[in-house]
Amino acid sequence: MAMRRVRYYEYGGPEVLTVEDVDQPVPHTGQVLLQAEAIGVNFVDTRFRRGPGSGSIFQRPLPGRPTGDVVGTVTGVGPGVDPLLVGRRVAALAEDAYAHYVVAEARWLAAVPDHLDAGDASMLAMSAPVALRILRAAQLNSGDTVLIHAAAGGIGHLAVQLAKFLGAGTVIGTARSSRKLDFVRTIGADVAIDYGQSDWPDQVRAAAPGGVDVVLDAVGGPILQSSLDLLAPFGHAVVYGAATGELEQIPVVKLFALRSVTGFNLTAWRHANPDQARHEMDEVADLFAAGKLRTTVHASLPLTQAATAHELIETRSHTGRILLLPSAPTPENTPS
Repeated sequence: MAMRRVRYYEYGGPEVLTVEDVDQPVPHTGQVLLQAEAIGVNFVDTRFRRGPGSGSIFQRPLPGRPTGDVVGTVTGVGPGVDPLLVGRRVAALAEDAYAHYVVAEARWLAAVPDHLDAGDASMLAMSAPVALRILRAAQLNSGDTVLIHAAAGGIGHLAVQLAKFLGAGTVIGTARSSRKLDFVRTIGADVAIDYGQSDWPDQVRAAAPGGVDVVLDAVGGPILQSSLDLLAPFGHAVVYGAATGELEQIPVVKLFALRSVTGFNLTAWRHANPDQARHEMDEVADLFAAGKLRTTVHASLPLTQAATAHELIETRSHTGRILLLPSAPTPENTPS
């Protein structure tokens, strides 16, 4: 049966995203087939799409198969997978995700609690588990001061909420516009700072004269370097991305002041401690179901407007989550 899918066959701007008609994929051993209800679009795929010029960590071969946080219903299973999964509403981080039907690994499906909307459900497989784990990797203690960069983004706006839920004393969120700073305060940050301003480290010091206990950073570059200087004794920085594309050399001398830096990657975490990784997926699902976590959806767009979704992310004009909806009609006069 035919379906629509989005890939890219050359590196470049959002315009290289190509909508095509193809056959449905077939799940192999350990996989399921999902009929997609919504796909959460992630920043990293805008860098993969631009190609090696985005930085060495963003190299992916062509054709480009965008990843995404897929919410959907299991319509088929591959060998070795429980057939009772058919009909269940789940979420999964998957490749070739911009499509009506998507193949995903059965082992890492997230069950979607009843009545959870697509925005919240799209966070269950990747974004929310990452936000929870990076706070735990930072050894967050009750009363700690936490600095969260890109706090208006998909993972960042969940980390703000989780930091508060886990007992942080003061949460400082950074973003890059007055509208985003207002949003960061709305979701629970005690202080919101524009990290585009040259004196942003001084603003953090004014808010936390004794230093910060935890830094969560997926920006990298000079932002990370300056953040290390803001750590209090025994403070922890957790690096879970490098949006700038710059792989930093961390000077050991900065760590002599009783500071530590930890790197985090979800795939590595799942390999290293699969039982705990699985448990934390269930934890965040329970938090969403109880209304203790909430997702802000900035825009819901038809699948054929994947390029628009990437434009929104690259111009940093969004707060929270951007969704693609495969079943949504394409507006008139919109190229498909």
